[in-house]
Amino acid sequence: MRDQTEERFRPSGRRGRLRRKVVPGAAAVVVGVFLAAAAVPPAAAAPTADRDGSLQQALNALVRSDGMPAALASVSDGKGRTRTYAAGVGDIATGSVAPRDGQVRIGSNTKTFTAVVVLQLVAEGKVKLDDHVDAYLPGLVHGDGIDGGRITVRQLLQHTSGLPNYVDYLSDDIRHYEPRELLDLALRHKADFEPGEGWKYSNTNYLVAGLLVQEVTRRPLAVEIDQRVIRRAGLRHTYFPAPGELLIRERHPKGYHRDSAGAPFVDATEWDPSWAWAAGQLVSTNSDLNRFYSELLGGRLIAKPQLDQMRTTVRAGHPFADGARYGLGLVSTPLSCNDEVYWGHGGSMTGYETRGGVTEDGHAVNVAVTTQPGKATQKHMEELVNEAFCSTARPGNGKDNGTGSGNG
Repeated sequence: MRDQTEERFRPSGRRGRLRRKVVPGAAAVVVGVFLAAAAVPPAAAAPTADRDGSLQQALNALVRSDGMPAALASVSDGKGRTRTYAAGVGDIATGSVAPRDGQVRIGSNTKTFTAVVVLQLVAEGKVKLDDHVDAYLPGLVHGDGIDGGRITVRQLLQHTSGLPNYVDYLSDDIRHYEPRELLDLALRHKADFEPGEGWKYSNTNYLVAGLLVQEVTRRPLAVEIDQRVIRRAGLRHTYFPAPGELLIRERHPKGYHRDSAGAPFVDATEWDPSWAWAAGQLVSTNSDLNRFYSELLGGRLIAKPQLDQMRTTVRAGHPFADGARYGLGLVSTPLSCNDEVYWGHGGSMTGYETRGGVTEDGHAVNVAVTTQPGKATQKHMEELVNEAFCSTARPGNGKDNGTGSGNG
């Protein structure tokens, strides 16, 4: 039985690849007892059958055992055949079935889109990866131990710049943020390390990369991502929310937030994502993400020299899986079944979490849940992606071909 009450949103703690934020508005539905671990509605027939039912069972487990309101997945075989799956409820208040392949906030997958635009500009001769930030944004990136004359574009995209993460210092104000305002917040704090002397995940890197794109192109980042990536890749359900746009445009499962494990779920679907900007503002679907990463790895968004640079990696740490390596906005994650890796990024955003990517032979998997999970559930999502790949993987494909310079 659902216990529904009305409650104002409360500020929440910081966690995940971006940050948990709260939703504007006077009230939200809070569920005290989550449907006895959220009954899983029967899934509609998939375009291509899940032969042994293991993927559907894994999604069901994310709902029944891990307590996710909903779990969605999309699998592509690299030959144009796509299967989509769903478990759980799309709306806790009504108990409606989760829409298969509904739109979700994809968080830090946005970084890969931003990196693609930068690398396209590299191919056009408008940006050089080993130029310093000051060559494009003179005098903008400076502070305590921070010098844009020593930080390269490559270091921004690879999180080896040492720039402090502005997300760690955001207040719980529910409002619109401008990119320069977010950068100013980061620059009030000391650098984490000297440029090139370490690796640390920082959304500020992609904030600066987005500003660089705007300076070089003289057009908004949202326009560049739309025209250079979304349209070119044929993504029909992906968009960069406009300033002040709070709603998710198309069919979607509601996203939820809770302050701690066991706390009530709060509807966290509609809010201003401007604090994430170039680092995490996009909305998409699992199938569009599969298509994006497939188009990228297939060389249809950037040329081979830039794709090779993108896949030159260094060792990554939190918040990525064990063994993950970070390229230029692209992450390689090892598979358990052979020496293959898959390439993607993943994202954590208020109300939603995504994991997945694509292997060298074109197989693509993405999974999403409708709340930011704890570490155990994140691991279960990663295991689900791994098993989905390993059920079709071919030994010896997709090795990580970049070793980088040993940073991190």
